[in-house]
This record gives sequence, C-alpha cells and structure tokens, in this order.
Amino acid sequence: MRIAVMGGGPAGLYFSALMKQLDPTHDITIWERNAPGDTFGFGVVFSDETLGGIEHADEHIYRTMADQFARWSDIDIHFRGAVRTSGGQGFAAMSRKELLHILQRRCADLGVTIHFSTAAPDVEDLAATHDLVLAADGINSAVRSRFSEIFGPNLDPRPNKYMWLGTDRVSEAFEFFVKHTPYGIMQVHAYPFSAGQSTFIVEMHESVWRSAGLHDFADRDYAPGESDEKSIALLAEIFADELDGHTLHANNSKWINFTTVRNETWRHGNIVLIGDAAHTAHFSIGSGTKLAMEDALALVACLHENQSVATGLEAYETERRPVVESVQRAAQASLEWFESIAQYTDQHPDQFAFNLLTRSRRITYDNLRLRDDSFVDAIDGWYLSAQAADVESARPPMFYPLRLKDVELPNRILVSPMDMYSAVDGVPTDFHLVHLGSKALGGAGLVMTEMVCVSAEGRITLGCAGLYTEEQEQSWARIVDFVHTRTRSKIGVQLGHSGRKGATKLMWEGIDEPLETGEWETVAPSAIPYGPDSRTPREITVAELDEITAQFVESARAAARAGFDLLELHCAHGYLLSSFLSPLTNQRTDEYGGSLQNRLRFPLRVFDAIKQVWPADRPLSVRISAMDWAAGGNTIDDAVEIARAFAEHGVDVLHVSSGQVVKHEKPAYGRSYQTPFADRIRQEIGVQHGIAVVAVGAISSYDDVNSVLLAGRADLVAIGRGHLWDPQWTLHAAVEQGYRGEAAEWPAPFRAGNRKPPTGRTDGPPPRLQLVRDTAHPSAPSQRWQPRKAVASR
Repeated sequence: MRIAVMGGGPAGLYFSALMKQLDPTHDITIWERNAPGDTFGFGVVFSDETLGGIEHADEHIYRTMADQFARWSDIDIHFRGAVRTSGGQGFAAMSRKELLHILQRRCADLGVTIHFSTAAPDVEDLAATHDLVLAADGINSAVRSRFSEIFGPNLDPRPNKYMWLGTDRVSEAFEFFVKHTPYGIMQVHAYPFSAGQSTFIVEMHESVWRSAGLHDFADRDYAPGESDEKSIALLAEIFADELDGHTLHANNSKWINFTTVRNETWRHGNIVLIGDAAHTAHFSIGSGTKLAMEDALALVACLHENQSVATGLEAYETERRPVVESVQRAAQASLEWFESIAQYTDQHPDQFAFNLLTRSRRITYDNLRLRDDSFVDAIDGWYLSAQAADVESARPPMFYPLRLKDVELPNRILVSPMDMYSAVDGVPTDFHLVHLGSKALGGAGLVMTEMVCVSAEGRITLGCAGLYTEEQEQSWARIVDFVHTRTRSKIGVQLGHSGRKGATKLMWEGIDEPLETGEWETVAPSAIPYGPDSRTPREITVAELDEITAQFVESARAAARAGFDLLELHCAHGYLLSSFLSPLTNQRTDEYGGSLQNRLRFPLRVFDAIKQVWPADRPLSVRISAMDWAAGGNTIDDAVEIARAFAEHGVDVLHVSSGQVVKHEKPAYGRSYQTPFADRIRQEIGVQHGIAVVAVGAISSYDDVNSVLLAGRADLVAIGRGHLWDPQWTLHAAVEQGYRGEAAEWPAPFRAGNRKPPTGRTDGPPPRLQLVRDTAHPSAPSQRWQPRKAVASR
C-alpha cells in the first residue's frame, strides 16, 4: 500500500511504525509541520490496559517506553487542608517529547519517510495518488474542516480555562489540589513523568479566571511557541504553597478552553480521521495520546485483517467507535464535574475525595474497594458518623434509613413509578396488589404507584389507574394495607393528569398512538400535539384549571384516607403539569405562559392546594423533568429554578427525572445519565432547604446506588426496570454485599431463601489449606513514584 500520513504526532507515528512492521513493502510518508522536538504539553499518562496492547503490538516500542516510565498507584486529593489518598489505581507516565523521539526513531529504523517542518500536500491530491490518507492533523484538523459536510463534526468548547505547565517539584502520586483563592476555586491536576519533572495543569471556571485578572494577560496574540509568562508568574504566586519552593515550567503554555470533538463519521473514501482530529476526551480522565495510540493500533489491525481499504476502514470505525464514545461519556461527566466543582466545596474532605474519584461514573464504590479497601472503610466510617439515624455500625450506604417528616424509610431504595396499564375503569386490580406488594416484600424502602390519574379524562390509556371514585380508593387502601401489614416498606402515590399525552392505546398495542374511537378530548396549555401522529389537544381554559385543581385536591384527600405514606405530584414527562413548565409545550400569552415564573404558576397552584389537605406529618414530593433534551426547551438551569420554587412552597422531596416532554427529544442515554441533574439540584437546592433528592435513570446496580449516595449526589435512588427483572432486588443486593439487618429484612415466609442457592459444580483450583487464615480485607499496596530508587534500580 501507498500511505500518506498528515501529522507526525503519536497517532501518525505509531500507526506508521506498526504498518511498516507488519509489511515492510508498505510505502509510508509522514508530513509534520513542526520540527522534531516541538510539542505541546509535558507528560502523557497511560493505563495498564493500553500498555498491554502496546507491548503485544510492538515489544521494541514498549521496552523503550518502559525505560522512561514514572510508575505509581496512588491518588492524593488535597482539599481544605487535608490530604486523602486512594491506592491501587495503576499509572505510568512519560515525557511527551521523549515519546515522540522514540516513535520517530522507530519509524526511521523501519524505513518510514518523515518530512519535518513541512506542510502536507493537498489532501485531495494525496487521496488520488495514495491507497490511504491518514488525517492525524490534530484538534484543529484542516482535513476535517475541508470535508465537514461528510465528517459531520460537532465541536463543543467548554467554559473552563486551563493551562498546561510543568514543574521541577516531582510528585509521588497523581495529585489533585483544590484551592480556595480570593478569586474562587482553582484546581491543579499534577503527576510525575520523569525523575525530575511533573505535569502541572491549572484549571478554573472562566468567572474565576476573569476575577483573578488572568484575562488581561491572555488578551493578545501569542506567537507559535510563546507562553503567557505573566499568567504563569501569577499562578506561581497563587500556588506557592503547593509548589513548595519549586518553579513552574512553560512549553507553549497559554490559556485554553477544552473542546470536545465528535464526528458523525471518521472516514471519507480512502481518507480517515484519527486521534484528536476524530475525537477528544477531557484530560481529567486520561491522555489524548492514549486514545490516539489505541486508535492507531485498532486501525492497523483492521486494515491488516481485511481485503480492502474500504472494508478495513469500516471495520475500524465499527470496532473503535463504541469504545471512544464510552470514554467520551465518562470524560463528559468528569469535565462537567470540574466545571461545577464549587458546588461541592462544602463537603467533608472524605466525601469530597470519594466524589472526585467517582466523578466519571467509571470508578464506583465497589471498584474503589477492590483497589483500596482501607480507603473505602474510612469513607464508610465518615458516612456512618454523618447520619442522623441511630445506626451503630457501618453498612453499605443504601441500607441507612431516611426520615421524611414522620415517615421513616428503612433504606434508600425507591421503586420507580411505572405505568402498568392494567386497571379496569381506573380501579387497580389484583395485578397491582401483586406488582406493588412483591416490590415491598422485596425490601425496597419506598414503593411508588404508577401515575394515578385524578379524573377519567386525565388518564393516559383506558388501562391507567385513578383515584377519583370510592371503588378506586377502596382498592388502593387494600394495597396500602398489605404493604403496611406484611412488610417494613412504605408506599407512595403519584398523582397526575395526562394532558395532551392522554387518550392513547396501551403500551403494547402502540405506545403514544391515539385511541381510534377518541374516547375523550385531550387538553393542554397550548394546542400543540405531542408527536406527528398524535391528536391535537384543545387549549385549556382558565375555568378548567380551577376544575382540575379541585380534582387534584379530592384525589389527595382520598390518598390520605387510603393510608399512603407519601404523595408525589407528577410534574414531569410531558403530562399536563409538566407541559405547563416547558416553553416547547406552553405558548400561552396569559398569566400562565411566557416567563418561567408564569409557566410555574399553575403547577405551584396545584401543589399549594394539595398541601392544604395532605396530612402535615407525611411528606410531599414533586417529580420534574430536569431537561427537555430539545432545542428551545428547559435546561438544567431552568430545572434548578423550578426546584427552587417548589422548595420555597414547602416540598419535602424532589424526584429528578428528564425528558419525554416532546417527541423529537434527543437524550444522551447512558448509565446513570440523569444523576448529574439530581446532583446539581441537591447541591444548590436540597442541601440548603433540607429537601431529599431522588436520582433516577438507567441505574440498575447496587454499586452505582452506593456510589451516588456516598458522593452526596442524591438521598434516595429510584430503580425501575431492575425491579421488573427482580422484584427482590433490594434483598438480593443485601445478600450480595453481606448485609443482614433491619434495613433489608426478609419476610418470615421467605427467610428460608435468604441465602444464594448453590449452582452446579464447576471444576476449579482446590481450596488453599492453611492453619490460620487472615479474614481482614487486604489493603491495596501503596506505590509512590520514587525517582531516585527507580533510577538506581535501572
């Protein structure tokens, strides 16, 4: 093959070396606009997984890199005068400049042609004269811009400012310095990469950057290779204690806004994007160099395994894209955490450290315990001391009780409201008794009904339950009585009105499809259908708002008589009250439309009316959609203000969901993808007002639940589909974690099954025989970077 490589960074060099190693007859030419020693930044970090791939692909490159590595396993978090250390992580770093030299030498030895300080020929000319063109031309890729209509780039510049620096202060671990300054919170990401240097990345929100006057120094053009010396001098003063007499080093160091790069595709004919040209991931979860070299390895393998360039490139993107997107999701969570770091600075150092370590959702409670058991034991001890409940010994976070007014939940697990579409004329049936009863018998702290409608016309489907007749009330009372008499769980009712999403078929007959007979007329704030095939609702009148408010009040009274422990007002998912909140569905011109204050008017009016009749010793909850996931809709900033309004009106619980407001939404699905919304609302509203916050959304493991609770992102966690899969989810989670106690009490008839049943025998290694076995959990070995010892051992 004849291959042109545009860009001589790690991606282009490593790709070229691997291709040439596999087949010396490949004719490979690299064009690099910079000189051989020019590079941005200082050290680059690799994971053990990436290094394993490099070792298997080219042992010569790996051995040469390994001679340069600084290795360590600890993370130190410096916060509010305290240092918290977590071990067992596993890092290796080296100088980016040394890495380039290693790859350059390897390419030269293998016969790859490299043109330094030379711009590449026109990409279309290269594509016409070569079998493959590798666009490894970085984050500002000219190739990507040239064919933007095909690659479909999405560039997302972030608000934080950062500067990549070095220092002769050699860290012994990966260090996070979170510093309170007169200007606001600044943070440093620091790690060693040689016997004499560490990387020192300074990051802060733009508002802090401006408050410190750093924008004055950045307000000019810098020549290539020139650094912002005035900012560096000020940073040296600000971080004098952290530098401890050492100096900062510059290398083309200027203020940057990190930009997340995504592309709809990475290939166009025989042209392929790789590394930063194709995608970026925030430096707080690792190295762009790591991703770029993984790209190169995967691309070479796919080209080698396929008969043509086209099939090789297709296989490469098919294989690599899911991996990259997973990394980018984690990086997005991490960068957003650092962008909002100021909201966590009131946390205890133990909780803050745990929060920081689990920010990307890739590292969890159990994962940290595997890495460093003693660190998690210390966090568990702090969490125990922070609980108001009368609990004597540490336990998994999900098994602490929670008091809401006079109602005490035995644990922090909530069964999400899930529509069952199995009622008859609004009356819950034996199906509901079994459904909700089984979840309560399964140990959940709080079991929520589906949305219970306040009128026949307020139902979503003909199978939806209601609470507007005496028969319905009696049936609900029977279910509540079962939960109370046979379990320790509490049960809550969710009241709502379908609005424009009503009069549709049962879910399994055609979700969101309108009933063919048009059983009833739907109403909404504005005459806007939910989707293209939905029936257009009638704009509701002010007089009808009075009538619907009265319906909510009567249903609340009935819920209290039925004995429900908690009442939740459904203001989410595009139903009537939710559709008043969103500007996409509420385009009224009267006092109930327009500004957010006006759009809140009717939902708050209903809440206040319910509060007047709901027993004062029982909690009231509101469920909101924190994000509409559509242009022009509500954002998390709006959700914070919505939550604030309900807090000021006396809500006890905020249940934070998102979406389902408009049919054309585009949610960013992923594990625990809605948790950041609950997190922000808890930090800004919940903590201040003493309101419990519920996190929900693609949370299915007890490990994720414990991580959410211990980091302070929520007070309760809602599990929906997990409970459909396993009604005893909570009890089984207790067994898996070795917890036995009142927070996960097996019903007497079930106690014979409270141990995991044995499975078929599988042959394995025989048990180790020893007289005395240490039953204590081993602590992770603490490894610090000690350059003198490392140099001596070589």
